[in-house]
Amino acid sequence: MKNKKTALICGVSGQDGAYLAQLLLKKDYRVIGASRDATTQEFRNLLHLGIDRQVETVSIALNDFRSVAQALDAVRPDEIYNLAGQTSVGLSFQQPIETLESIAIGTINLLEALRFIGVPARLYNAGSSECFGDTGGNSADEQTAFRPLSPYATAKAAAFWMVANYREAYGLEACTGILFNHESPLRPARFVTKKIVAAAVDISQKGSGELVLGNLEISRDWGWAPEYVEAMWLMLQQDNVEDFVIATGQSHSLRDFCRAAFEAVNLNAEDHIRVSKEFVRPSDIPFGLGNPEKAKRKLGWTANYRFEQIVQEMVKAERDKLV
Repeated sequence: MKNKKTALICGVSGQDGAYLAQLLLKKDYRVIGASRDATTQEFRNLLHLGIDRQVETVSIALNDFRSVAQALDAVRPDEIYNLAGQTSVGLSFQQPIETLESIAIGTINLLEALRFIGVPARLYNAGSSECFGDTGGNSADEQTAFRPLSPYATAKAAAFWMVANYREAYGLEACTGILFNHESPLRPARFVTKKIVAAAVDISQKGSGELVLGNLEISRDWGWAPEYVEAMWLMLQQDNVEDFVIATGQSHSLRDFCRAAFEAVNLNAEDHIRVSKEFVRPSDIPFGLGNPEKAKRKLGWTANYRFEQIVQEMVKAERDKLV
């Protein structure tokens, strides 16, 4: 055990946390997953991947500095992955304070705990492409300015700059991955991509039905989550930690996603989708596209899964659940 690296994953119960835990276990890490109350958390995603018994767990309330400091002092990890916090852009408009606290305050507490305790751990912070806001149809890279359009994006932007500040001011080995949208079968039901896939499969099974959505013309750079967690790991293996944009470099509309999902079950999306203003956000990003050139050049990382394949994999997984 002494020869193994120890990784602490805050937010291990989520999509990215589960896939990252799986990756690190394959790399022979000791993996410790953090949750607000690990004694009551079911960790369904870890169970789904068959790794629930291989991941140790610890309770950490990231908005409580004492809780964070005690956990880091006890665990003494080599690497920390901060994937915790409220993850829904839409929900952040309804819960702006909780969103800010869970993301920004949680990140500051991790940074402060590292500084005070002196744990020589490297920290990866989960950023978001939402920070860029409306780029006017242009791709975003590490030099693109932040113009957040939601409480979620604002919180992520604040966390990004805190990480950068602690890296420069105190020499902490901390960085942020600015990840564009990335999907998988582990996506929670509240995400629109999972909602579309689940509806397409359900309608194909029943023979009829309707899916109500908001703006179908928004476009996003969609990637495959299991590939994106590898980029997270690679960022902490560099001689000098830096911030990176992680993306595919391709953008598709939500209408395209609907089309691909319904085609995968031999249906025409236009026959089953209705648009309603009820699902339109107060403000939204019309177009998202990342430039992953720096990640390719410095990390040797490239997204291999493409849009159609991602949608088909999600549909297949949804179908398999019903068998």
